[in-house]
Amino acid sequence: MLFLNEHDIRDAVSMKDMIDAIDDSYEICQAKKFTMPTRIQVPDGDNTLLLMPCIIDDAIGTKLVSSFPNNTTSPVLHGLVILNNQENGEIKALMDGSFITGFRTGAIGGSAIRHLAKQDVSSIAVIGTGVQGLYQAVAACTERQVTDIYVFNRTAAKIPSYKELLQQWIDNAIQIHAMDSAAAAAENAEIIITATTAKTPVLPDDQSLFKGKLIIGIGSFQPGMREFPRSLYQLTDDIFIDTEDAITESGDIATPLAENWISRSSIKTMAHLITSNESTVSQHDSTIIFKSTGMALFDTVTANLIYKRAIEKRIGTILA
Repeated sequence: MLFLNEHDIRDAVSMKDMIDAIDDSYEICQAKKFTMPTRIQVPDGDNTLLLMPCIIDDAIGTKLVSSFPNNTTSPVLHGLVILNNQENGEIKALMDGSFITGFRTGAIGGSAIRHLAKQDVSSIAVIGTGVQGLYQAVAACTERQVTDIYVFNRTAAKIPSYKELLQQWIDNAIQIHAMDSAAAAAENAEIIITATTAKTPVLPDDQSLFKGKLIIGIGSFQPGMREFPRSLYQLTDDIFIDTEDAITESGDIATPLAENWISRSSIKTMAHLITSNESTVSQHDSTIIFKSTGMALFDTVTANLIYKRAIEKRIGTILA
């Protein structure tokens, strides 16, 4: 059995590798070559325990993750990924699930940028400076020639440490700007990324901030969570989701549907877009929404890739 910590995983794969793996996941999803139940969520007040199993052709993956959004002295997410042999059930690896969650979720946003953003975009806004906000920015800089990152966090004191961590991943020439409001961050950016667990929208209800932009929502994974304002939905018929479960799991999709702000026909999956012959909407000057809630298939495909690369590179610790 192989144990892989954060440093091992970073040595084994790059962010681009992870984005490629997310695209592979969409192809597996569209071909229905996987077995995956709806993830189990066990709420306890504001806190949530999630169990996410999935079987693909050559691996079984299970992620156990806790989300404690009110943590101040420790990370919001803690997790473990277990990778089993699909033929005999043998445990092949234990991996740092917290890092994989952040890294692969960043890659989900990176895949959305790869397929939905205009090629010449150079500025992004990140609302929320937690782990997800970090890797979303890393992925964006992997897929586009970003020159400016505009950052807003409800607790401004957390921004300096965020900038310090982000600068370890990106080109030193990229400018990171601390903004005093979400509106100021969004106004300056061509791609807007929200990475919070807010229960009310973190973006202002102002259409002028969103016209012609790609808006990526990462944080809301329960019906009571919302990051997007109503006015955003009035600008677009291009709404993409990473999994059908997002329709019921996220308040950023469930609430607009229930309130008739959007129609079911306006919602499309990334799996369909990537595997179809349709032209990508990045060619058009429209406002586009991408909403992610994640799924176990992403964890299993990325963990399987990490394991294979770690074996090739002789990375990790063998456990007796």
